[in-house]
Amino acid sequence: MVSALSTVFSANAQSANLFPPASVVGFAGPTSTGAEPEIVATAPRAPFLSDYFPLVHPDIPLGGNASFDSSKHWGSLSPAISNRPDSFATYLVNSSALIPPRCELLEVHMLHRHGARYPSSIETVSTLGARIANATGKFTATGEMAFLTSWKYGLGAEILTPFGRKQLFDLGVSWRIKYGHLLDKFPNGTLPVFRTTSQDRMVKSALNFAAGFFGIPYENQYHQEIIIEGAPAGVAGNNTLSPTCKNLIVSLLNSAAPIAKWQSIYLANATARINAQVQGINFTFADVGNMQSLCAYETVAVGYSDWCKLFTVEEWEGFEYTSDFTYWYGFAWGAPTAAAMGVGWVQELVARLTHTPITVWNTSTNSTLDSNPLTFPVNQSLIPCINSIGIASFTLGQRTVMVALNFTSFAKSGPLPVDHIPVGKRSFVASQTTPFATALVAQVVNCTDSSANTKPYIRWLLNDASIPVDNIPGCGKDEYGRCPLDSFVDAMKTRVEEINFAPPNAPGA
Repeated sequence: MVSALSTVFSANAQSANLFPPASVVGFAGPTSTGAEPEIVATAPRAPFLSDYFPLVHPDIPLGGNASFDSSKHWGSLSPAISNRPDSFATYLVNSSALIPPRCELLEVHMLHRHGARYPSSIETVSTLGARIANATGKFTATGEMAFLTSWKYGLGAEILTPFGRKQLFDLGVSWRIKYGHLLDKFPNGTLPVFRTTSQDRMVKSALNFAAGFFGIPYENQYHQEIIIEGAPAGVAGNNTLSPTCKNLIVSLLNSAAPIAKWQSIYLANATARINAQVQGINFTFADVGNMQSLCAYETVAVGYSDWCKLFTVEEWEGFEYTSDFTYWYGFAWGAPTAAAMGVGWVQELVARLTHTPITVWNTSTNSTLDSNPLTFPVNQSLIPCINSIGIASFTLGQRTVMVALNFTSFAKSGPLPVDHIPVGKRSFVASQTTPFATALVAQVVNCTDSSANTKPYIRWLLNDASIPVDNIPGCGKDEYGRCPLDSFVDAMKTRVEEINFAPPNAPGA
């Protein structure tokens, strides 16, 4: 008698014979490769990401402002596009991803957010879906809300959406075109080490990046380091890409009341307007806020969302501002734990910039991985790190790292009020600083002056726009955002000493 399991094995074997891989089929034709590209040093203009293909752009906001693109105002739920070169300082108008004149690229370091994902488990958009599903047949909807009678909640949770996978693949391709030339600096037989964390969307982001950067198959072209995220009790889990902090939950809980207050202000008209078109369900301010989130999540998941057309320009600006102050007080300059959570990555950066192994283990650095030159090389010219976002991860990556790096230009306009949008340009806007697929990049360059003297510098880009570093001791203003490398390293060593990771006689971060 043939078992069902034997039948499966037999079918799989037959399939393998019918569908052999390319390596078995052969006949590949010519496969010679060309020189590695370095567009940031060879092109007259920098590449500029400005669209979200293949997503359908949201409908015109209620009121008919055709020039307003709400997808650029979804805060941390916006897909990343290139920021204008002068986004963060007016004197940086000549700055972009291009290497400054008379400079040679030596190294590139990147801290990157994962691509677009489904809602996280702690978000409440699914509860709105459940409320509507439970009221099926018990409500009527007219006008702009007429779609609700056939709408069903269909989003997953936590993992990358198809568009999110594309974002990371495209990033890998763009990095190969921008920085592929750095691969020539690796000695024969030495493979790059890319890092990520163990959460599914982090690993898949890293693998899609690798597929774009190396092409398929990519498995034997680099080493993928996966650091445990959310380690259970008794398992060593120090992780600079996803540091943990018991005081973080306090920051998040403290933001709940201000969010509710702000929603009652900026969504007052929208809630009344929507409830007037639906009989049988009474939507709260929080429900209507979730409708705005559904617009963003459905768009990046299935390409289009009917929820987007329900809101005015002012209401989308209010939604974006909710993201701004949530992240300001949860993970950035308004969060007491932010610098302490980001300092471990800064220690790793100093080790790489100075090509000196870490020897002191007093933060979120991992003494097992970071002390091993195979898992933490300090002489690698290409270093991408994919980190996460949400309650237990990139929370805590890029935004807290920017605080630890002392990029105070983002804090220039000061603490954000939670009952109104400040007048004028804000220095911290989540859709510019932390959208899906954000890339924080450090370029190390060697520059020659008019007297033929050479000097190494470091410059920082956030989604292709230079970050001003003139507040950092020894840096000063520079139209390309450069800082002498020695000065920057000295300032970061001092900064690390200033940040109190675990205060004596007090709860540790």
